[in-house]
Amino acid sequence: MGTLSESGSPIRVAVIGVGYLGAIHAKIYDRLETATLVGVCDTNPEASAKIASQYGCEAWTNPRDAIGKIDAVSIVVPTSLHADVAQPFLDAGIHMLLEKPVASSVPDAEKIVSLSQRSGAILQIGHLERFNGGVMELARRASNPRFIEAHRLSTFVDRATDVDVVTDLMIHDIDICLTLVNSELENLSAVGSPVVTDHVDIANARLEFANGAVANVTASRVSNKKFRRIRVFGEKSYHALDFTAQKLDIMTTSDKLPDQKFADISTDAIEVESTPPLDAELAHFVDTVRTGGTPLVTGRDGVEALKVAERVVEKIEQSMRRGKSASGSGSPG
Repeated sequence: MGTLSESGSPIRVAVIGVGYLGAIHAKIYDRLETATLVGVCDTNPEASAKIASQYGCEAWTNPRDAIGKIDAVSIVVPTSLHADVAQPFLDAGIHMLLEKPVASSVPDAEKIVSLSQRSGAILQIGHLERFNGGVMELARRASNPRFIEAHRLSTFVDRATDVDVVTDLMIHDIDICLTLVNSELENLSAVGSPVVTDHVDIANARLEFANGAVANVTASRVSNKKFRRIRVFGEKSYHALDFTAQKLDIMTTSDKLPDQKFADISTDAIEVESTPPLDAELAHFVDTVRTGGTPLVTGRDGVEALKVAERVVEKIEQSMRRGKSASGSGSPG
């Protein structure tokens, strides 16, 4: 549990939804000195009681039971429930860390952001990879990207199968690309297909920005191994990040001297040392609440990433319909 510090009392926090990820949220809050885990909530009373007994906090089955007892909350429920679960907390001005994606639709996402703005509650979206030490180092070093290539491949697990791979995995890299490029998205094309579930399980998208930058993003949850890597090409630089190994390879060129045929090329490899991203994310959220600052990943960031993800899914669905139409209209050989 949190203890008093020089900057004041610990932030009183609750976790709504204590499945696999929510239970980890509770564990991290419990060991943060700047936070006090007041209670946990889950529609499964056994789940909430189990976590509450581990950390000596209250257990609820109705999220509204936490209102009036907390300063901040983590919402870790299925995406389809985000808007309904978030509203009473935001109406009450309770600061919120809302797991990604911000909502299951852009209108719901806009509603959530509007509620937070109206009440003045801080809203941070759980785009975890922004707190990956390698990504943070990449963002500091890779200025003015011209081409980005990202791969996020995973083996199949029976989790988050109620959504497509774009919303589940690719949205991480969409958010990173939007942040790195920082330019309006002009054109988008995408292909993909279901493989195991009824939703798209493998997808590729090409994002073309107003400043001329291009991003090629691939995501799969049906690969035979885990592979997560992003490469960023600049005018005089190349950065490649291995998310798993936390290794950043860098190539840069200097200005060519008058007597040189080609500019010098420098290479470097950085082993990034960082705290686990979820620990960093929750600590940042609590610190933002304490200081009244702006979170690294705002509600608006979450909406923009969701908008692009929805466009990717729409393009994939269009592509699949064209494919079915073409195969159905062909004459037998």
